[in-house]
Amino acid sequence: MIIGVPKEIKVKESRVGLVPSSVSELVRRGHEVIVETKAGQGIGASDADYEAAGAKIMPDAQSVFAGAKMIVKVKEPQPSEWVQLTQDHILFTYLHLAADAAQTRGLMESGCTAIAYETITDAAGGLPLLAPMSEVAGRLSAIEGAAHLKANAGGRGVLISGVPGTEPASVVIIGGGVVGVNAAKMAVGMGAKVTILDMSLPRLRYLSDIFGASVTTRYSSASVLEEAVCNADMVVGAVLVPGASAPRLVTKEMLSKMKPGSVLVDVAIDQGGCFETSKATTHDEPTYVVDGIVHYCVANMPGAVPRTSSEALNNATLPFTIALADKGVAALDDNPHLANGLNVSGGKIRYQAVIDALGENPSA
Repeated sequence: MIIGVPKEIKVKESRVGLVPSSVSELVRRGHEVIVETKAGQGIGASDADYEAAGAKIMPDAQSVFAGAKMIVKVKEPQPSEWVQLTQDHILFTYLHLAADAAQTRGLMESGCTAIAYETITDAAGGLPLLAPMSEVAGRLSAIEGAAHLKANAGGRGVLISGVPGTEPASVVIIGGGVVGVNAAKMAVGMGAKVTILDMSLPRLRYLSDIFGASVTTRYSSASVLEEAVCNADMVVGAVLVPGASAPRLVTKEMLSKMKPGSVLVDVAIDQGGCFETSKATTHDEPTYVVDGIVHYCVANMPGAVPRTSSEALNNATLPFTIALADKGVAALDDNPHLANGLNVSGGKIRYQAVIDALGENPSA
């Protein structure tokens, strides 16, 4: 199969769908890989590095889309990309369709087979291709939140660790999954006072076992959530409903009860966000303020560390990329976990959570 890797064009997105070592593995199995020139520039991988791995360098994205059977990306296709997709293409990337009617309609109209990293499952019920970026985003959420607590960044002027004789920052993490665990690791490591909220008692027991007295775990009822958020210096939104829109848990009304200059970091923004006042931002302008509360809602947080992110992502995606390259769409019949990644094909939405969010015929 001919596999194409276009350069990512989303704002400040420097990750790449295939790193040179992944290209080498695919070429070794008899596949052809075509890569847009400078696609790997953001991770320090030159065209020469890709050629050494066996890839052919193409002058532009149009050549990649026209020449490839399968397109491997990182972020969802932008309008100028989805119009280049056809019914003959397999698209393998993050999609997050439940919060993006325009993209969903664009993929439906293209006729392509669109397989989303974020809805592929594993035998344990996990999301193996979402996990590495959730790990990165979780860790970054604590780092970025701490940076924006500084007064010069618009925050309330709190050092996350405090110093002897002062209080450390109070960090509340909503959701105890992969993002939440990694946010907690970083926040605890930086000396914050950390509380994790979740609605699963088994998960809370697990979190208590691994963190011990380093964190406080609380069952996330409506009243507990409001109390915790209103007393926090930083709130990390780490709630995930696979393939569906994130629940809006923190309301605008709550903002007026929060400490002025507190920071909200919405890691669920790709799925619409879990704060009522969330709207997607970019690395160029990562924050905005509503009612005195700083909102950090960058939709591609791992793009800030593209080398780490691309390598971690490829470690997880490569086996599935190989399966699709070897067998095409027939690979979905052989692997039910890969089949769970199918979101759009033949002009129709194939993932129920997307249908629930947008309907069967979403308006672009």
